[in-house]
Amino acid sequence: MQRGNRTRRAFLKLSSMAALGLVSGWPRAKGSVAAPRQAGGRPAAGAGLVTLFLCGDVMLGRGVDQVLPHPGDPRIHDRRTHSALTFVELAERAHGPIPRPVEPSYVWGDALEELARVRPDVRIVNLETAVTRSDDRAPKEIHYRMHPENIACLTAAGIDCCALANNHVLDYGPAGLAETLETLQKANVRSAGAGRNRAHAEAPAILALPGGRRVIVLAFGSVTAGIPRDWAASEDGPGVNLLEEKEVSEIAASVRRVKQPGDVVVASLHWGGNWGYEIPSAQRALARVLLDGAGVDVIHGHSSHHPKGIEVHGGKPILYGCGDFLNDYEGIEGHEEFRKGLVLMYFVTLDPASRKLVRLEMTPLRIERFRLERASAADARWLRDTLDRAGAELGTRVQLDADDRLTLGWGSLDTAG
Repeated sequence: MQRGNRTRRAFLKLSSMAALGLVSGWPRAKGSVAAPRQAGGRPAAGAGLVTLFLCGDVMLGRGVDQVLPHPGDPRIHDRRTHSALTFVELAERAHGPIPRPVEPSYVWGDALEELARVRPDVRIVNLETAVTRSDDRAPKEIHYRMHPENIACLTAAGIDCCALANNHVLDYGPAGLAETLETLQKANVRSAGAGRNRAHAEAPAILALPGGRRVIVLAFGSVTAGIPRDWAASEDGPGVNLLEEKEVSEIAASVRRVKQPGDVVVASLHWGGNWGYEIPSAQRALARVLLDGAGVDVIHGHSSHHPKGIEVHGGKPILYGCGDFLNDYEGIEGHEEFRKGLVLMYFVTLDPASRKLVRLEMTPLRIERFRLERASAADARWLRDTLDRAGAELGTRVQLDADDRLTLGWGSLDTAG
């Protein structure tokens, strides 16, 4: 309870600073009325728009690592089992045999076809797995690691950037974090949110696009998502970019130092609990502060094991919880009401000139045998209804399209019918 109260005070402090005008250098949105959704279909190529692929937690360790070409040591220290192979057995019991070893691209399944269809400019995930051989376990119950030689699992999907400010990146200690950073760098995958010291952890990932455009990613993790406070990076020590240690003015200053006209800035936030659709008032306040006062254009939230409601504030998207995307939870009982095997790909299209959302399309998928497959029409309807209810108080609606994909509506031109 004490930690939760401290966290709430930290969030509210960030919010109150912007409300009092203590953050300068960025124009503030006028009011909180969301801009209407742009009508029409997919923008024509060359229209100057930027499309991002975003998703929630990508957990390639434990059971998933065991079916990849280079499985690490299966020994784990979970109170339920001492072998990562147990999670493979549970998944096979639920959905059938998993071929072993699988190709690095196997886990992405039908998501690869969607990526080829949309051709997003940038692909950003929250990598909630240490990529390491380290055995230096952190004093916690659940640990995720993927063998570094399985890094092709990430590059197979063309991932450009991994947010690392989460509660698993240091599961195998500073050595595990160092090897994770080194492995990603060698694979030409950018990262943000964790580093060898505070400056490194705070540094944004800058992703260059054709025509001089750029996407800038900053990643932050919160103790509300289970990140230990002593995981915070220090001046001389490795760790994560802890949200509770930041002021809005600091975040705004870090954006100002790098942002150029036409850049899109993404704040990737690992925050909040794993279950439930309620959006804490502190999260809503902080998200709006970052959009209004810190130069951020997109809030990419994650930690919840299921998708949560979406808001559009001042024409900018707030994804409060993208849900899990890849994991080894098949066959694990509990929380069935959240349909945790259903996941979403988020395709966010923005106009860099206006810094406003143009379109937000979502593709429903389901995890079966550690592989992403297109969700059924019934599953897509369930996700539509769930997000529609969750978004009602946030001012958004969700339309189920003829191809069982979802489209967000907001403002005066919502698309739900």
